[in-house]
This record gives sequence, structure tokens and C-alpha cells, in this order.
Amino acid sequence: MSMPQSYDASLLDEERYRLLIDAITDYAIYMLDTDGRVASWNPGARRFKGYEAWEILGEHFSRFYTDEDRLARVPERALQAAATEGRFESEGWHVRKDGSRFLAHVVIDPIWGRSGELLGFAKVTRDLTERKQAEADLRRSEQKFQLLVQGVTDYALYMLDPEGYVSNWNIGAERIKGYSADEIVGKHFSQFYTQEDRERGEPQRSLETARREGRFEREGWRQRKDGTRFWAHVIVDAIRNDDGEILGFAKITRDITEKVEAQKALAQAREELFQAQKMEAIGQLTGGIAHDFNNLLMAILGSLEILKKRLPNDPALVPLLDNAIQGAERGAALTQRMLAFSRRQELNMQAVDTATLINGMMDFVRRSLGGETRIETRFPDGLPSVVTDPVQLETALLNLVVNARDAMTNGGLITVGAEEYVAEEGTEKLKPGRYVRLSVSDTGEGMDEETLARATAPFFTTKGVGKGTGLGLSMVQGLTEQSGGKLVIESEKGKGTTVSLFLPAADADDCPQSPERTAPLPAAAPNEHLTILAVDDDALVLMNTTLMLEDLGHTVIEAYSGADALRELKGGTHRVDLVITDHSMPRMTGSELAAAIRKEWPDLPVVLATGYAELPSGGDNRLPRLPKPFSQSQLQDVIVAALAGA
Repeated sequence: MSMPQSYDASLLDEERYRLLIDAITDYAIYMLDTDGRVASWNPGARRFKGYEAWEILGEHFSRFYTDEDRLARVPERALQAAATEGRFESEGWHVRKDGSRFLAHVVIDPIWGRSGELLGFAKVTRDLTERKQAEADLRRSEQKFQLLVQGVTDYALYMLDPEGYVSNWNIGAERIKGYSADEIVGKHFSQFYTQEDRERGEPQRSLETARREGRFEREGWRQRKDGTRFWAHVIVDAIRNDDGEILGFAKITRDITEKVEAQKALAQAREELFQAQKMEAIGQLTGGIAHDFNNLLMAILGSLEILKKRLPNDPALVPLLDNAIQGAERGAALTQRMLAFSRRQELNMQAVDTATLINGMMDFVRRSLGGETRIETRFPDGLPSVVTDPVQLETALLNLVVNARDAMTNGGLITVGAEEYVAEEGTEKLKPGRYVRLSVSDTGEGMDEETLARATAPFFTTKGVGKGTGLGLSMVQGLTEQSGGKLVIESEKGKGTTVSLFLPAADADDCPQSPERTAPLPAAAPNEHLTILAVDDDALVLMNTTLMLEDLGHTVIEAYSGADALRELKGGTHRVDLVITDHSMPRMTGSELAAAIRKEWPDLPVVLATGYAELPSGGDNRLPRLPKPFSQSQLQDVIVAALAGA
């Protein structure tokens, strides 16, 4: 007799159900009878709990619970809840066959018969240990991350929602921006931007770029809570979910103000080093050229002076000679400027009362300015003296006044003033101490930044061709730096110019006057005729010096080098009364020759002819100096002074 087809289908469904249950290994799925005894057992249950089917079938399911839960009658309450409420669900510790525990998620559903009678329970258990461990690991990781983020103080790390409102805040953000978390969370991040950037739409642009490209990075000014600004490096990263939707933005801000300032300082130091090297190179070139010019002018001026003495007083010839002498003297003045720029000029350093010096110049200065230009002086009482060369300072101030006059084409006001200035540690180009700031200000057209940057460059001038050498400000700068100070020029186009000379204030023991360095008073020629050894490697200069000495009645022995001079002295053919030597000579300088002479002939006076301010280390700075180019009267005066000091 054949079975009904519906019965066959039911058997087939049951078989499929059994196969499905047996295939599940991630869940323990089994049946309990009405008393709670195990009626079925699937592979998932065997894997979780460790029991084979023959070991557990017929046993009460309470053995899966901990002793504490059994004492608390948790298994009975679970079945009762499932029967009365239609379902029981909980999480808790369960026990395996080996006694180990695992965290389980349990669902118990009642099974009812067609007549409504309770047939048993279906129990599904899932091992949550791995999930809970992962959740715990995630929580620990999040806690560590939060500790890391909160521990960072050099960076502002915080989140923004998709609209740009701050959603969290770390300690670094509080330190850099000045807001506490309570003050800023929920506020729009645009308030960190400057007013100008907000008006240009920079906050919105940064979020749009991050949203479009995934990342935004830039440097710029940002604003703290107190309104102060800092230079910031900013990164904004877009945060998306698995579907690509924007969840918000991660924002990292670093205050790099100090770094930028350090980079600027380094760049400025490099530029200053480059300028110093360039100016040193130009200075050496200029000093060398000036030295050669001095030698040429020596020959010209000396020869003209002797020629003027020997020619008859012819009205037709004297003006020509005077004109030639005047031209040569102007050339000598130019070389003095060149030497001042290169800082090789001989300076007569002494304490100078600036107010007295400037007031003494005023009559002459006012006559040279013209009717449309006025000049005023402003000096406080008790102004200290400065340490410098008074003649060169007078020339420098006159140069500045003339520049100020030329800058005011329609006339105006020139103000010459002075004030005491104290340089602290770290003041640019000045040692700590007391200074006097001499200033010359005008109301002229001023200079733009490019012109101001080049103002002290040698041979740079804004005047027309033939109206300026371009060495005026270079000479002033050379004088101030050689005196131990500095030159500062402040100017703005259309608002005039102020040139300031910072010169060291004189102390009581500054610039002691020594017999060798004090400018000698005009003296009569010595009664006796002297034998003088003249030393110079330039034949024209040596010939000119010889002519002037012979014209004074002296006998001259010529030597073209230090070695020649020493051989002449050692030869003993003539008794030499005085040596006049050039300083700048190859192989043996004048100061080296003087040292050798002092060693062998300590009583023999030596005069050093030079236009340089500084002798090399080891040079004898006590030697009488004869500034080049020199006149016959200067030569006569230094001979008298040298013999008097011998």
C-alpha cells in the first residue's frame, strides 16, 4: 500500500531540517523536554560545550550553568519565562565539559503541540567569547587612542561633523587655540580663521577640498581665543563610512610660528652673510684701488707743490697750478671716501662733543642749503660725548645734510638731532652699552623698499650723472662701523628719510692721547740737515718723497723694499737719522720693517706712511703715522714729532 504524498513531503522537510541543523557549527541548537532534559544535539553544541551526543542526551541542561546560577535557580527560571512569556533571552557565563567557562548568548523558545500542550523547548546558544573579546579589545584600543590623542600637546587634534562643527577636542587644541572643550565643542571651526580668511571663504573651501579630494593641507594665519595670531600648518582629512558617505572630518593643526621665524632668521642670516661677504670683497677691491690712487696722487700733489714753490709768481701760471692742485685734492678726498667705505682709513679716534661739533657747522651748512630749505637742531642736555674721528664725523654729517637737501626739490625741513641710546644684549650689530644716536631727517620724497635696500651699496646713487659719486652713505657706514657703531636708514616713499648714526658713548678713559698719535703742531724745520732713509716700492711715490725731503734740505737714501732698507742700514755707509717707510709693501710690510729696525737699532726713529686705519696683528701701532697723500708741510711736521719722541 503506497504512503500518501503529503506524508512523503513531511518526511522530506524533516530530513532537510535535520541536515540544516547538523550543518550549523557556530550555534548550539538542541531540544529540551518539558523537564529540561536534552532531547537532541547538533555539531555546534558539541563544539561549544564539548559533549558528544551519547554523553549528554537525557541529561538536564542545568549542567551547562555555573554553580552560582544553579544555586540561584537560573535554569528553572529560564524555562518558566520561556513557557509563560513565549521566549527567554539572556547573556551570561556557561560551563563546558572540561569546566572552562564561555560567555554565551542564549535564546529559549517553547514548542507547543497542535492541541496547545507544551512539548518541550528549542534552545539556541551562541559563544560570545570572541565577540566580547573583540569588543573589549576595541574598547581598550579606543581608550588607548583617546589617551594618545589627549596626551598630544604639540598638535591640535579634533573632529568636525560634516557641516564643520567641532565634535571633540584634545589638550593640544586647548593649548594652541586657548579654548577648553566646554567652550568650543558644538561651535563652527571657522572661528579659528582670521576675519580676512573668513570673508574669502577659506573655511568652506578647505572642507570642500577635503570632501572632493579626501585631504586638504595648507599653511596660514590662525586666530586664538585671545585674538592673537599664529602661523599654522593644517591638515583636514575626510572620514567616510563603508558606503562612502561623509561622517565628518579629522583636523590636525600645528603651531609652526617658531619654526617659520627660525627659517626667516636663518634666511636673513644667510642674506646678511652674503651681503657681508659681498661688501667685504668690494671693500677689499675699493681699498686696493684707493691705495693705488693715493700713490698716484702723492706723486701729482707733491710734484705740483714743489713746482709751485720753484716757479716764479706768474699770474698766468699760478691759477693753472692751483687748479691742478685743487683737482688732485678732490681726488684725494674721493680716495678718503673709498678708504672709509672699505674701513681702511686712518681715524683719529677721540671723545667728541656732538652738540658742539654740529653747532659749529651750522653757519656754513645754512649758507649752503639755499633759501627754501630750513634746518633745525635738537640736542638734550647732558648728552654724552661719542668716540669717533671728529673730522670724518663732520664730513659724514655734511654729506647727510646735502643728501637731505637734494631729496627736497621744493625745499623743506632738515632736522639734526641726537639722543642717548642703550643697547641691550642681542641688539642687532651693537654690543651692549651706551650709545648716542645722531640723526638727520628730511621731509623729502623718501625712498621705496628697493632703493632703501641699495642705499649704502658702493657707487649707487639716485642723483644725475656727474652729481654724486655713490660713496657718501658708504663712507658714513664705514665711519660708524669703524667707530664701533652702526648706520640705520628709515624711509618711506613720500614721507621723507631719517638716517641715524649709532656711535659709542665716551667714557672718562676713552681715547687716551699718546705722543705718537697726537697730531703735531706746526713746527719749524730742524736746524741740522738729516740723513733720511726713504722706503717705498712705488718709484713715483719714492721720487716725490725724495724731492720734498731734499727741498727741505735733507739728504735722502732711497730703498725700494724692506730688505733693501735693512741692507743699507747694515752696510753702515751713511749714518741714518730717520726712516720713513710705506706700510703696504710686498714680502715685508712697513710695520715689519719697523720691528726689525727697533730690534737692531732701537734708537732709530721710524715714520710709517699709510692711508690704512688698521695694521696687521703684531704691527706697532705706536709708530708715528704720515697719512697718504701727504703735503710737504705734513712731512716736515712728522719729522719734527718723530725726532722729539725718539
